[in-house]
Formats: sequence, structure tokens, C-alpha cells
Amino acid sequence: MSTTTIQPIPYLFFDGTCADAMRFYEKTFGATVKYTMFYKDLPAEATPMDDPMRVTFGDRIMNTQLEIPGGAFIYASDSHPGMEHHGVNGFSLALNFETAAEGEEMFNKLAEGGTVRMPFSPAFWSEKFGMLTDKFGIEWMINGNLRPM
Repeated sequence: MSTTTIQPIPYLFFDGTCADAMRFYEKTFGATVKYTMFYKDLPAEATPMDDPMRVTFGDRIMNTQLEIPGGAFIYASDSHPGMEHHGVNGFSLALNFETAAEGEEMFNKLAEGGTVRMPFSPAFWSEKFGMLTDKFGIEWMINGNLRPM
């Protein structure tokens, strides 16, 4: 059996708003952008088919890595050239906080400019829980003070 730690890392795709989203998450979470590569910065040894991407998609992000306090990461990029952007579908990012007050504070920050799908309110599994879609189209589920199940 392998001793490798497996840690899923969400990889988010944006349609030209990746840089804005990462600045927002950096501020919201007190996070740090650890790495960013723009299409215009593709290395010279990249394939010739990458040349048009450098010009056409130059200021779009090819890859960025955001480190959240506690050691978790979110990776992201703008939609890759030739790939149609369909938004984020079929999942939400869940955050658990030790207290309902901490959860509510993060819920309100992420909801700024977005859409609240379920207000931050009592739930049977958590003192408080809420769901929202942030202004970049990312869906979040926030728990404050999970109850033992």
C-alpha cells in the first residue's frame, strides 16, 4: 500500500476573469497566490501550436495556484483556447468553520456580488449552513460549527 497522501485540489476554470477571481479569493481568505503563468509567458520550447495562444490569449491565465491558510490549494485558469467555457457545473466547494460566527463572516464575504441560494441558517448537521454562488460563478457550501453525526 502506498504511503502517498492523496489530497484532491479543485481546479477552477474561468472565462477571462481568473485574475480577478484570484485577487478576490486572496483577499477573502487571506490566501497567497503562489504561482501564475499567463499564456504570453509560455516557454519558447513549447510546441509551435502554442504560438497563436501567446498572441490571442496572452493576458489570460494559463495556470495559477492559490494557497489558503491551513495549507489547502485552489488551482485555476482561464478557459483553454479552443475549449468552450460552460461555467462550473455539478459541484460546490464546501468550507467548514469551527464557529457559526466564522462561517457567517466567510459566507457574507463570498456572497458579495453573488447570489445566495440558501441563507446562512440553522441545519440539523451544523449550527448554521448556507449555499451561494459567488460573483465568478463558483458555488460554495458553508458550515459553521458542524454537529456530531
